[in-house]
Amino acid sequence: MANWIIALIGALALATPATADRTAFLALAEKGWHYELRTTMLGRDMTIPVHINGRDLAGAALCVVGEKPAQQTLTVIRAFDRLVQRVYSKPLPMRYAGKTARNCGSGRMVVLRLYSGSPPNRALSDDLNRMNEVYDFGLPAGRSYAATSPAMAQTFFGRRGKGTHLMVKQSRRRVPGAIAREFYRSILIEELFQSFTFGMDILQFDRTAPFLSKLQEIPMDLRRMAWDSEGFMLAMLRSNPPGLCTFDLFMMYAVARAPVEQTNEAAFIDYIGAHFDDLLVLARETMTDPDLAPILAPDCRPGSR
Repeated sequence: MANWIIALIGALALATPATADRTAFLALAEKGWHYELRTTMLGRDMTIPVHINGRDLAGAALCVVGEKPAQQTLTVIRAFDRLVQRVYSKPLPMRYAGKTARNCGSGRMVVLRLYSGSPPNRALSDDLNRMNEVYDFGLPAGRSYAATSPAMAQTFFGRRGKGTHLMVKQSRRRVPGAIAREFYRSILIEELFQSFTFGMDILQFDRTAPFLSKLQEIPMDLRRMAWDSEGFMLAMLRSNPPGLCTFDLFMMYAVARAPVEQTNEAAFIDYIGAHFDDLLVLARETMTDPDLAPILAPDCRPGSR
């Protein structure tokens, strides 16, 4: 019996960390990428087909509107551009187009509206109505929209292509404090990552379990807290990692390389399982790139502990 126990312990030791990574990563990929599209967009024309593939934004431009990017915002965008170039072999060209998305043109792009005070809901509505005109999303004409969080991303599918809109709050102070810096950095990273991978939020109800992904988050009720308050920022930072983890880079490479029609289908998860080792090597190598440090969380722990 003693020899059997020793043999079992030895087998368990040999099963880590690679086997543990594989099991946990595949389980997370299933939760965050194998889904059916859910929509709450009242009045959307449901006859317009939806095609979900994270590679679709590779080569797209980033059109920034609203406020000009603060220095920290620029640092995050430039590091994310570096990551996109490394993963997709295509740049993420950025330009500031002024106050309105009507200056962004009609090409393939992501519109990023930046603000620092109250949510600019009128400008958000104008952006989305303009994108509706360009891409024919089938949204009700002239509809008004409102922000539901300090950072939000929406992708719409239209008869003339798809369009992604991000609205992200940045600090109103030229030199924000440590908590504010970490918070505004964190929310921008998350919206960019989700937009370029089509990953879904992954709720984590076990507050003692370790994090593996930026998309994992502990659910919290923050509805009565001001977005500018330190309490709100700290709660948000403690709900998930402040930057991208190894798993997130692993998924970016999977999205970029999987020869599948859509990255929310079972075939995508099958691809990940079949090419797991190669994807993990790429992700771990990329985590060591010093140019990506502003958007990475190497220990994948919650922020501002």
